[in-house]
Amino acid sequence: MPCRCREASPMTLAELFESVRRVEVRTNRLVNDTMVGAYLSRFKGRGMDFEELREYMPGDDVRDIDWNVTHRLGRVFVKRFREERELTAVLAVDVSGSSTFGSANRSKREFATEIAATLAMSAARSGDKVALLLFTEEVELFVPPRKGRRQILRIVHELLQFNPRRRGTDISSALTFLNHVLHRRAIVFLLTDFLHGNGARAGATPSPAGGPASPGGDFIAGLGLTNTRHDVVCLHLHDPRESELPDAGLVTFEDAETGELVEVDSGRAAVRGRFADFNAQRLEELSQALNRTGVDTLRLKTTEPFAPVLQRFFEIRRGRRRG
Repeated sequence: MPCRCREASPMTLAELFESVRRVEVRTNRLVNDTMVGAYLSRFKGRGMDFEELREYMPGDDVRDIDWNVTHRLGRVFVKRFREERELTAVLAVDVSGSSTFGSANRSKREFATEIAATLAMSAARSGDKVALLLFTEEVELFVPPRKGRRQILRIVHELLQFNPRRRGTDISSALTFLNHVLHRRAIVFLLTDFLHGNGARAGATPSPAGGPASPGGDFIAGLGLTNTRHDVVCLHLHDPRESELPDAGLVTFEDAETGELVEVDSGRAAVRGRFADFNAQRLEELSQALNRTGVDTLRLKTTEPFAPVLQRFFEIRRGRRRG
């Protein structure tokens, strides 16, 4: 019994317009009902525009000390920054082959589209710019940051209809691209399922039989580096079926990114247990690796409403940063 990822059929122009309209209406309601739009205030803070250099005064942030000038003049000087009122939110969305999988009534890509559209609408309500990056094992599309409803509709349109050239995943290349094109500090929302090869187990693609992960590039170091330049938030899109095998007898799985076929006897309790144990360990090691980078991470399940969870996440984030 072959088990494949659900492929989206091509949309007609009328269907595409209707889909864009539905996403806009639904995300508008989410922004209004749960006040997700208020989240951007969690990110307002010290801007990055340099204003002046002056001598250190008690109470100044030691991170603002200009050590070169301090050493040269023999007195402690700090850099002063002008608060940056306008922010840029970047939606970096994984559209690799694994994003087409969905065990419920929607794929992870459809789930990502709704989340990204809600975040984009929230940014627009705050008068901020929004950019979109779609990536697989390469950068597939970059929509530069702009304001306004027209930009939001463009982003929703691309999320719904863009057809990627590749099927693999390379988070590192996406982060490297952003570090080159973003010249001012931004909020980067990384939406991905973290299913890809990664030398270490964290973030590696699981084998349905519970075997070893395939080797690949390390994205953890790149994530930490990007977080020093920007404010990165990882939204881990997780389909619970990726952690558990159903008792369905002999099943053939196809890797959505490599095309590799694996036949598994899911009727055997030992196979289901090995699969569950492997994925529990994979998720735990991924969480530990992400925690070490200092990047805020939220796991969102495709089978549950995301807006209340996202709202609580930003409330906790705001309280932690104030503390």
